[in-house]
Amino acid sequence: MHELSWDEIAAQLAVDDVALLPIGATEQHGHHAPLLLDTGWASVVAEEAARRANCLAAPPLHYGWSHGHMAFPGTLGLRAETLTAVAVDIGECLVRHGFRRIVLVNGNRMANLAPLEIAAVKLRMATGALVAVADCGLLARDAVAGLSEGGPGTLGHAGESETSLVLAYYPHLTDMARAPGGFVAQVRGAAPRHGHYTLDARLDGDSVSMPHLPEEFRARTEARQGVVGDDSLASAEKGRAMVAAIADRLAGVIAAMRRTEVTVRIPPIVA
Repeated sequence: MHELSWDEIAAQLAVDDVALLPIGATEQHGHHAPLLLDTGWASVVAEEAARRANCLAAPPLHYGWSHGHMAFPGTLGLRAETLTAVAVDIGECLVRHGFRRIVLVNGNRMANLAPLEIAAVKLRMATGALVAVADCGLLARDAVAGLSEGGPGTLGHAGESETSLVLAYYPHLTDMARAPGGFVAQVRGAAPRHGHYTLDARLDGDSVSMPHLPEEFRARTEARQGVVGDDSLASAEKGRAMVAAIADRLAGVIAAMRRTEVTVRIPPIVA
């Protein structure tokens, strides 16, 4: 969207009313991967889905709810309520221009979910627009797990899937010589954990959420540079295949949204 002129946006609105809003994070992903990794998920998936579905992707938001990684230098984040408010503000702008179907594409896998789900409800209630939250880690879990060579748990933070993403799309920012390698297996259904959801369908089971302090996460992962998962199994080929699987699923979501009737109330401009 930000690479177009305003009249080109108007021309697109004359034929379609879907907008994708990629929302990522700026947070640590070990020594080998850049802090933009989560924004990369959101941006690449949104762009690939937009090509498949012939819709527009808005500029990405590079900041998310990254409180759990604040013990690592460079991590920058927003308060949960700020992230919700920013997503609502941008969503209302899109609605004012005529976008009636909006997808918040979450690249900070699972971590941004709570603030973005609240934002989606607020937007829906305030405007009537159809709003969805599509999480890059949850949208195609079985397909991504099927592309994984490692056992359950290898898809974790900066692990097999995330490192594959940066090898495919940001190789110039990735240094596998600095990756920790190796892997400590996770137990299926282990609890308590950071959240109720798992990235890997093979780890599903009973769960309870128990948030950690930033220093606790650093202490627990320091030996592996803040990495959870197995980066040694990553490849650019896997990264492209995983993005394709997620983008295909998102294109299907967009198609379903287009079949839903929507009546929108234009919100007032609040300065």
